[in-house]
Amino acid sequence: MSTTRKHTALPKARTLIEALPWLTRHHGKTVVIKFGGNAMIDEELKRAFAQDVVFLRHAGLRPVVVHGGGPQISAQLDLLGLASEFKGGLRVTTPEAMNVVRMVLAGQVQRELVGLLNEHGPLAVGMTGEDAHLMTATKHYADVDGERVDIGRVGEITAIDPGAVQALLDDGRIPVISSIARSSDDEDTAAGAPGVFNVNADTAAAALAAALGAETLMVLTDVEGLYEDWPNSDEVISRLTATQLEKLLPDLASGMVPKMRGCLHAVRNGVHTARVIDGRVQHSILLEIFTDEGIGTMVVPDANTIEGAT
Repeated sequence: MSTTRKHTALPKARTLIEALPWLTRHHGKTVVIKFGGNAMIDEELKRAFAQDVVFLRHAGLRPVVVHGGGPQISAQLDLLGLASEFKGGLRVTTPEAMNVVRMVLAGQVQRELVGLLNEHGPLAVGMTGEDAHLMTATKHYADVDGERVDIGRVGEITAIDPGAVQALLDDGRIPVISSIARSSDDEDTAAGAPGVFNVNADTAAAALAAALGAETLMVLTDVEGLYEDWPNSDEVISRLTATQLEKLLPDLASGMVPKMRGCLHAVRNGVHTARVIDGRVQHSILLEIFTDEGIGTMVVPDANTIEGAT
């Protein structure tokens, strides 16, 4: 009489089966991921991020990556002897600094990420918001103590044309997008960097997620999520509605404001869920999408009738 042999790999099969409901729910859906924070500068986290994104693609999702590059831009400006100045939480971007921003984002950060993704196959294609008129922006002014301040080549997105990104997704590719936008003013010919603006990557990711009709916007951060009562408590809010988030915005730390404003914009413009997750945790994207134990903060629309948005 034969006995069933014990298979040491059985726990792996159970893990895959546990992911089945999420795989079914998200199959064919577009997910926009804002890549930033410590995950951008830690080698192990970068590789884990690339593996997660490729996994999503092979699991039948349609991932899009949007990235900034604050630390890398600051380092290059220092190397060139150019000042890094911030006003109202935004980088003052002179035409000379804009050249550096463009070079670092499109020529360094994007190239490295595309390379990591393409170690797993011919999947990733890099582009910037300038390409195919993907992102159009107008000049943005900072608010410093109620005063309107000129901060140079910093833009506010006025239009998104997602056609090129849709075409790449339909072709099975993973678009990797640098947060640079073309100017909405054809006459804009600033010396050194004509017709382009530096755009906050959180804002760019949210605008693109809305334009694509994405299922989910995911924003990687260097914290566990949105805290209930920071610094008095490190309890993370696991889920809140758009209206609940809007009430909290005035009291948030300045670094969280563009991220949470982006989440708010996304869910109020057709995106089913927006999530802020801890990019310091390896494979945080897979943990958030394919398990019950969400590891960040999820924002949902007020009239949340979306099946499975838990």
